[in-house]
Amino acid sequence: MSEPTHWAFPRELQPKAGEVTFDLAKAFDAVVALRAAVPHDAFTAPMLGTERTGSGVVIRADGLVLTAGYLIIEAESIWLTANDGTVIAGHPLAYDFVTGFGLVQPLGRLDLPPLAMGSSAAVGVGDEVVVLGHGGRGHALKAEVFAKREFAGSWEYLLDDALFTAPAHPEWSGAALLGDDGRLVGIGSLFVQEPGGDDTVKGNMFVPIDAYTAVQDDLTRLGRRSGPGRPWLGMYTSETPEGLVVTGLAPGGPAQRAGVRQGDAVIDVAGERVDGLADLYRRLWRQGPAGSATSLLLARGGAPVRLRVESADRGDSLKKPRLQ
Repeated sequence: MSEPTHWAFPRELQPKAGEVTFDLAKAFDAVVALRAAVPHDAFTAPMLGTERTGSGVVIRADGLVLTAGYLIIEAESIWLTANDGTVIAGHPLAYDFVTGFGLVQPLGRLDLPPLAMGSSAAVGVGDEVVVLGHGGRGHALKAEVFAKREFAGSWEYLLDDALFTAPAHPEWSGAALLGDDGRLVGIGSLFVQEPGGDDTVKGNMFVPIDAYTAVQDDLTRLGRRSGPGRPWLGMYTSETPEGLVVTGLAPGGPAQRAGVRQGDAVIDVAGERVDGLADLYRRLWRQGPAGSATSLLLARGGAPVRLRVESADRGDSLKKPRLQ
């Protein structure tokens, strides 16, 4: 989420009109630059910063922008910039904790061509794709899907079918992932490095667009998915050779209040042994909605410790968006 710079991919890495079946110029214009300012006392400020930059994708004729939610969460101001230099203020319309998607409603006329929705289910390993950051052709990258699988993040986040592409786009946050028909199949979330043969594969992780279309009505109507929130512990956990280890705690969060400590190893949830980070989350989420209590068996200094933890709704810790 660094400042935009004047750079371009080598021409051989850029998609060309004769190589695709869709209008590249319209696709370039559907991607806007996004800048968000977040208060210093926001819950997410220590981890994500107070000045956040990335891209967003126009997905509707009225200018609605889909992006990576961490760019806009708790934002007090948002600015959208088109390729022609037009700058419009935006309002953080929605954020989905489950997928990580965010929506921004422009507070003015963008008048840009929206990208049509595709299906991430139709994308397979080995498929050629195009990654678009804001900035036109110079920031467009030909890429390939090298993996399609489950992704678990230490911040209590899980995707069943994330898309992984290479080579890496350096401005991945909120970037558009297009299938061979020019339709939107994912939104950029992370830079990743993974072992691959003799070399490390450097690429990006994209949140699949099918995860958005499943909840788009809720997000545009309510600003979040309907129903009770998932239970949240405020516990950052990583997989290590020694097992699942707590690497951080949200200040004042449920886990910290219950007595969980950094360095604790997680052994079981409600008496059921956990096998990996994804299994930990699924077992926690099966305990009931936000506010439900569960127990954790931890190993601390070689000794077992069982704690009762009352979960919370993650959204209750955040500053609420206000109309600018």
